[in-house]
Amino acid sequence: MSRIDESRAFVSLNVAILTVSDTRTEADDRSGDALAERLGRAGHRIAARRIVRDDRPAIAAALREWCADPGVDVVLSTGGTGLTGRDVTIEAHRDVYEKEIDAFGPLFAQLSATKIGTSAVQSRATGGVAKGTYLFALPGSPSACRDAWDGLLGPQLDYRHRPCNFVEIMPRLEEHLRRK
Repeated sequence: MSRIDESRAFVSLNVAILTVSDTRTEADDRSGDALAERLGRAGHRIAARRIVRDDRPAIAAALREWCADPGVDVVLSTGGTGLTGRDVTIEAHRDVYEKEIDAFGPLFAQLSATKIGTSAVQSRATGGVAKGTYLFALPGSPSACRDAWDGLLGPQLDYRHRPCNFVEIMPRLEEHLRRK
């Protein structure tokens, strides 16, 4: 069973929030606000925050920019994960990934199904790694963002989480580059 090991020190991460929407503004970005609130409460830092339109090249460019920034450890995007023609966030994420975290989407769907039933099948949430940076694409609803944080990301982005977590393997995400 997972748990927090209080003998380990908390490690604060630098997290960028990317809201993907053709209609949202800073004033009404409730999903971005939900993530920012959860991040702050957990003790992480918001490294950057931005809204981009549902445009695959623009989304991928923002992800690549933050992956190249040593001040960003994790990117959380919200929005554009559905099935409509404008929903291209997943494709943009996959354009950037070096490795996909295959279990993230199914675990998120399983968690969502406990809250929204069969409607969870419409989400294409995903996670991956690029240039030593974790990238996660979440649905655009504030509730889905809170569920993803509380049920998956919060624990995995906490160095104290046992038996294992994403933070403790961060130094090894780019070890293949040091072998050359």
